[in-house]
Amino acid sequence: MHEQSYTENNCKFVVEIAIFMKKIVCTTLAMLAISAGVSAQKKTTKTVKKTTTAATVNDKEINWITLDQVQEKMKKNPRKVYIDVYTPWCGWCKVMDQKTFTNPGVISYINKNFYAVKLDAEQADSIHFMGGHYGLEGRTNQFAIQLLRGQMSYPTTVIMEENFQNPQPIPGYQDVKAIEPILKYLGENHHKTTPWEEYSKKFVHTW
Repeated sequence: MHEQSYTENNCKFVVEIAIFMKKIVCTTLAMLAISAGVSAQKKTTKTVKKTTTAATVNDKEINWITLDQVQEKMKKNPRKVYIDVYTPWCGWCKVMDQKTFTNPGVISYINKNFYAVKLDAEQADSIHFMGGHYGLEGRTNQFAIQLLRGQMSYPTTVIMEENFQNPQPIPGYQDVKAIEPILKYLGENHHKTTPWEEYSKKFVHTW
């Protein structure tokens, strides 16, 4: 009975987080539209300055590691896994790199609570993971297809529990406001006791 209830909560979380993300994306698009007139040169300069400032607060950057490395680390010290699934051509993936992953709160929390992995969904090199071997299927790596359950959308965040259990794919761009409750909800195991809708209503942002 406990296992069934936990599975049902996971399914509800995926649906509820999708609705939550739609609201966040709409807000983000409106904000980006206001600043669309800024020149590319100025944007680049501001991004560099913002990145440098964010990097000096806590950790300098997220400690991204490879799939091979995370499998070795998991054997010695199990912890949750944060996977950023992207493609080189994905514009929103780049925005998330520049704006979300440079935030000091995001950096510190991910480094403290997760192993962080970046996965190019279209990488040509074979992936070896947990005894499986994954190559390209069309233009997409089979491992990414499996991880995203065939729903190919970029960027997609996948959060796993210790020992790569219960992967939760969360599609869409996430700004700092969107990612904070998601990281803490799953990172602190609130999803095992509290429905997402209830948790998100009471959540207080600190980043």
